Amino acid sequence: MKILIVTDAWEPQVNGVVRTLKSTRRELEARGHQVDILTPLEFRTLPCPTYPDIRLSLFPGAKLRRRIRDFAPDALHIATEGPLGLAARAYAMRSAMPFTSAYHTRFPEYVRARFGIPLSWTYAFLRWFHAPSRAVMAPTPVVVKDLQAWRFRNVVQWTRGVDLEVFRFRRVQRLKSDPPVFLYVGRVAVEKNVEAFVALDLPGSKWVVGDGPALPRLRANHPEVNYLGVLEQRELADVYASADVFVFPSRTDTFGLVLLEAMACGLPVAAYPVTGPLDVVGDSGGGVLHEDLRTACLEALKIERAAARAVAERFSWSHATQQFESYLQPCGRGPRGPGWEPAKEA
Repeated sequence: MKILIVTDAWEPQVNGVVRTLKSTRRELEARGHQVDILTPLEFRTLPCPTYPDIRLSLFPGAKLRRRIRDFAPDALHIATEGPLGLAARAYAMRSAMPFTSAYHTRFPEYVRARFGIPLSWTYAFLRWFHAPSRAVMAPTPVVVKDLQAWRFRNVVQWTRGVDLEVFRFRRVQRLKSDPPVFLYVGRVAVEKNVEAFVALDLPGSKWVVGDGPALPRLRANHPEVNYLGVLEQRELADVYASADVFVFPSRTDTFGLVLLEAMACGLPVAAYPVTGPLDVVGDSGGGVLHEDLRTACLEALKIERAAARAVAERFSWSHATQQFESYLQPCGRGPRGPGWEPAKEA
């Protein structure tokens, strides 16, 4: 099958959406599919306001239409709701081409945190965007229920995985600082709530790995914290294996691939009991979820590293890709997928 994936999230971004799409493409190709990914790298772009690492494609319609016609996909998947996603949606609607879509990020919550825009406005836009989709893929059962509560239709679960060969169970001395070592990995942005981690009164030392618009202010306010930039996966695996607790302060993530990466390296998790940690860690024994993040961090120090690794081993990209593949809507055929029903433009 020829599968076209359209995404506004791509390199040089380093985030869960990009890692998910790359891993899914790898698994699909291993299954014999031909996969093409249409990204902002093919278009003129401008930086997203307040987040310059995200590039917004300018007037992509004509070129996108040519690319779709030239590739002639058997299935179309729209991964994001940005300019490329909008252009692909418009083409599919005009051409009566069925497509699937995905909800990767709690975009309404991020927009409210950055600009104060009410959740209901942004969810209304997203509900309109996804209304014609034959399967709106969401990463966890909690997110599926949340979208259904916002009156989204045709929502299905598409889980995530982790590369258990790259993220291995071992100990490394990469982070040379006072133990115990508490680690955050991810974007440094207001919606990630990193301030809640670095402000904690904890023994030992803290490390922040990643980049983002809030990093300069974080560095200025917390010079006692150790900072590393963006790392490639094998370097990142060494960092996970060097720490004692992985701290995940976000309250808005839909999944949190870094949770799996950390636990795959035997690193216990400390997080709030919210969507993402509840679905990935829960009461599995791989971490501690508590409304007092300091308590979670100190309790997580008591967890055996083998217990954290055992939780990660339940997740695989092979299983996640089987789910993704099962929801794809072959072009020119009738509707399919769990619970599908026709949806009208909102």
